[in-house]
Amino acid sequence: MSTHLGDGRDMSDTSPRPAPVTSPHERVRTSLQAAGFSDAAAMALLSLDTDHFHYVRRVMKGDVPQSLMEELGAGLEATQFHALSSILRIKGGYGRAPQEATVGLLAEEMAIDPSRASRIAADLVDRGLLARAVSQEDGRRSVLVPTEAAWALMDGFLRAKWQRTVKLFASWSEEDILNFARLFGRYTEGMREQYPGARPG
Repeated sequence: MSTHLGDGRDMSDTSPRPAPVTSPHERVRTSLQAAGFSDAAAMALLSLDTDHFHYVRRVMKGDVPQSLMEELGAGLEATQFHALSSILRIKGGYGRAPQEATVGLLAEEMAIDPSRASRIAADLVDRGLLARAVSQEDGRRSVLVPTEAAWALMDGFLRAKWQRTVKLFASWSEEDILNFARLFGRYTEGMREQYPGARPG
């Protein structure tokens, strides 16, 4: 004779029960603990992951440059600003060896299709922020050259950016700033090692 539980289930029923549903957050937390991280460290890493998501979204979505572009009255969209700053990085050797800026390198730097990079570059030429010129290395190649207006815009952007950065860190101690800079550098270096193909150059 079978015995039944209060919920109507038969105690003699040995069929497997589905595992309780857990959230992705809990599954990651369990995985971190299994990897040897303490519960406090696991929770800190999950919090870091959330903060990092919001930071990247704020930068890539355009909240940061768009806010500063509006402050300067530049009339640029976030994508146009990212393209202009990418060209300045290519020419200045920021994160790579200095090179003449081409549409191909612009597409590579922004991780977008060359045809889209070409359209964005054309918009910036129309706005007087870029000029097309003949390569000094290969006369058959066209390159993108920032105009004086582009350099002036970037100077204004950097001034506005650092004014806000000064306010952001005004209440931080020297020790906190030094530790944050050191640890963030260590974090970004680790990201480069773990995701070597994420950024060209």
